[in-house]
Amino acid sequence: MNKQLPQRSRDAQVEGLIVLVGIVAFMWLIEVFNTIDSNHLDNDGIIPRNLDRVWGVFTSPFIHASFQHLIDNSIPFIFMGVIIALSGAVRLLKVTLIVILVGGIGTWLIGPSHSSTIGASGVVFGYASYLLVRGIFNRSALELVTGAVVAVIWGGALLSSLVPHYGISWQAHACGAIGGVVAAYVLSSRRPAKTDGPSRSDPQSALDRALAK
Repeated sequence: MNKQLPQRSRDAQVEGLIVLVGIVAFMWLIEVFNTIDSNHLDNDGIIPRNLDRVWGVFTSPFIHASFQHLIDNSIPFIFMGVIIALSGAVRLLKVTLIVILVGGIGTWLIGPSHSSTIGASGVVFGYASYLLVRGIFNRSALELVTGAVVAVIWGGALLSSLVPHYGISWQAHACGAIGGVVAAYVLSSRRPAKTDGPSRSDPQSALDRALAK
């Protein structure tokens, strides 16, 4: 029995949480500078179908219109980010990057013209959809239960945010959610992997084994 595995798992969780704290701290630091600069950074978001500003796909999640906007996004971002971070820093970064890419490009393609979309809400939707569906792709009972808890706590608020409101980008929310589903599929442990030798599955619970049948 390898006693190092539990320690490695704990180390990975700590690393994931540290990365999450770093991301949130970076968003708050950006908002401090943005406020000092009279919110000029608000123009560095996603400008739909503007090739010269396509880089806004990567900057928009870290820019917010106000501290209240940042607080509203930080609470669900941290709540769902912690759950993902417990799978390690690499998993958190991969999910975040996929959601930013898919959600950002989608918003760039279908967002309203002459607008600037900013804020981490698209990533929040991506985190939520990732947690909701990853258990289906992985056939994991624990992940399905986790997804159900997320749905109970945040489901109503997330669904209401998909309804078009003035000043709120439902496109970013919808595309971010699609990004989360893509991340769950791409990172699924059930996808066939190319290996040079025999593979060995991770230990599963009795419920997980039942779902795999």
